Amino acid sequence: MTILLDEIVQSLELWLKMIRKPQPYVDPNLDPVLLVPGIAGSVLNAVDEETGKEERVWVRILGADYAFRTKLWSRFDPTTGKTESLDPKTKIVVPEDRSGLHAIDALDPDLVFGQEAVYYFHDMIVEFIKWGYQEGKTLFGFGYDFRQSNRLKETLDRLAAKLEEIYNASGGKKINIISHSMGGLLVKCFMCLHSDVFEKYVKNWIAIAAPFQGAPGYVTSTFLNGMSFVDGWESNFFISKWSFHQLLIECPSVYELMACLDFQWEHKPLLEMWRERLHADGNSQIILESYPLAESVDIFKGALANNTFNYNGEDIPLPYNMEILRWANETRDILSRAKVPPQVKFYNIYGVNLETPHTVCYGDEQTPVTDLQQLRYFQPRYVCVDGDGTVPAESAMADGLRAEARVGVPGEHRGILCEHHVFRILKHWLKADHDPYYNPLNDYVVLPTAFEMEKHKEKGFEVTSLKEEWEIITDNQDDNHKNIAADGNPMVSSISVSQEGAEACATVTVYPQNEGKQHVELNAVSVSVDA
Repeated sequence: MTILLDEIVQSLELWLKMIRKPQPYVDPNLDPVLLVPGIAGSVLNAVDEETGKEERVWVRILGADYAFRTKLWSRFDPTTGKTESLDPKTKIVVPEDRSGLHAIDALDPDLVFGQEAVYYFHDMIVEFIKWGYQEGKTLFGFGYDFRQSNRLKETLDRLAAKLEEIYNASGGKKINIISHSMGGLLVKCFMCLHSDVFEKYVKNWIAIAAPFQGAPGYVTSTFLNGMSFVDGWESNFFISKWSFHQLLIECPSVYELMACLDFQWEHKPLLEMWRERLHADGNSQIILESYPLAESVDIFKGALANNTFNYNGEDIPLPYNMEILRWANETRDILSRAKVPPQVKFYNIYGVNLETPHTVCYGDEQTPVTDLQQLRYFQPRYVCVDGDGTVPAESAMADGLRAEARVGVPGEHRGILCEHHVFRILKHWLKADHDPYYNPLNDYVVLPTAFEMEKHKEKGFEVTSLKEEWEIITDNQDDNHKNIAADGNPMVSSISVSQEGAEACATVTVYPQNEGKQHVELNAVSVSVDA
């Protein structure tokens, strides 16, 4: 019986070894990567400083709006440049689990259905691990309190310590920073104010969808109407737009996303309103008024002059904050002085092919704006430009730095982080692949989508059929359209080749470009004498 039990145990151990998950591939030659998210892209926990109890306040579903209002609503302190929670017992912290990756992966890890809505760097982390990166050895995350200014000393000190930690953990290898959205402004501030530390620890910096010159339409509507972190039905389970609005009015980071006044915009962003004006003769006229960037501030001040929120039964005034605006203008000055150190390489990926709000318009000829303080009840309309849906391409391209490459990729602002085109470019720049023929500076990339091949023999002949499909992703629409018939129909080309004992023919079909993608099909058949 003992022998039989031993055999059973041995068999069980063998079976467990067989079903055990294979260990992920690890490439020891890779340089470390640090991922830096944008606004609202970090998990935030609230710590009760009296009891030590810690709870997640961003992002969560159950009691989300209540926890948001009681723990995250805050006021700006101009003496420190920091936004402090209204609850004096609450301290906001970023969890450091998984070498910082937990805070920037899925922002609500408990969400069972619809978790994709709160994915941040999740897909990129999964992809990097496939390439041979290892959490805590060559892959790290830097979450931060996104309410704060991008030049807050406390945040920049944490980033300096993080870089040193990664450098030591990887055996003295320099670091590749990949930032997304507002994370690009944070990194740029750090590079300007701590250039010696940046040059010591950083090898490459890759900015993705960074609002280097601001996000005009996004910020204007945020100040006046609030914002939603997710769209669609999932938004009903998160923070209300107005609760988010009342937080962002006191966030220096949002003011630092306003359109840069000194930038020479090709398309000048405006704030427009239909308003009724009385003439001296008593008659009135409804006209469209346009306010350039500098004058928009007066509209914000008027619209938010009597804005308040109720906290613990007390009505607290929350106007447009001119002290934060002054702080943000100083941040802009710092950003304008930043330079890439000589030993560091900088790359810029920006989103294209989506209509992106730029000029914001309120009211119309039938319902003009009569009271600025009613603007929050108006549904904004937008004049759009090319971009990623949030940041205009014009802004994201204008980094003002010495760049090794700038590449436009069709993609949505947050969705661009899971675009396979972006993964392909990153893999090349990080030297995580060994393809000597790929060049990200080309304006397209070819992605195979299907491959089928069949062979069979019949009556002394061998027949081989081949079907292959690709998608060509490009932002150069004009060149591609030259290859398509004027009527928009697919272009079909055929070729036949024959030699003694064999014949082959192939048909290539190129479809019109749609949303930056072009579909190509190859169908081929060969017949040869069966030797």
